[in-house]
Amino acid sequence: MPRTRHAVLAGATGLVGRALLARLLQDTATGRVYALARRPLPPHAKLTACPADFNDLDRALATVPGEAAPDVYCALGTTLKAAGSQAAFRRVDHDHVLALGQWAVRAGARRLLVVSAVGADAHAASFYSRVKGDTEAALRALPLRSLVIARPSLLDGARDQWRTGERLALAFTRPLRPLIPAALRPIGADDVAAALWQAAQQAEPPAVLTSAAMQGAARRTAPPGH
Repeated sequence: MPRTRHAVLAGATGLVGRALLARLLQDTATGRVYALARRPLPPHAKLTACPADFNDLDRALATVPGEAAPDVYCALGTTLKAAGSQAAFRRVDHDHVLALGQWAVRAGARRLLVVSAVGADAHAASFYSRVKGDTEAALRALPLRSLVIARPSLLDGARDQWRTGERLALAFTRPLRPLIPAALRPIGADDVAAALWQAAQQAEPPAVLTSAAMQGAARRTAPPGH
């Protein structure tokens, strides 16, 4: 039987984060789940909710056992509109993600698994893609034991808050999805969560999970016992 592992999850109330949390709580091979979230989470016997204080992660995650070597999942992300400024956006999508990576190093994490985005490139013309690329580069520079980066296309799923452009894009592309290349096709948040969870089970997972590779992952994988 595989050894039970603990998991740390940042961004547990977001689109991918919610799907990841559900999968980790169902997974009999996952022990305790420590979730960083600003909003309340439904109680669960395996769940420990932690304050989402990225300025002092050692204190926020003090309940994680020192010998745990957890799998650390990062599903943090915002938008320019929600953040209010480029500086605030970068604080969440770069600074907080990097802070979690630095904590993972200090904690001796077994693996860091991060949700980035298709087109992430530190030299991109788009500010969004540039920040994602900068973040990926900063994480790769850390002495992590293992790093997996997921680069999904436009995410599909039940959002708490819809952005007009995303709603229109999803409505327009749904009838055309079989004709859209897999690399650019909108992808379900549950597929991204499933692909990351599956990568955590592998001895040598891919360094990058492309959107095309993640398509359909939720149908192909199920936590043990389900």
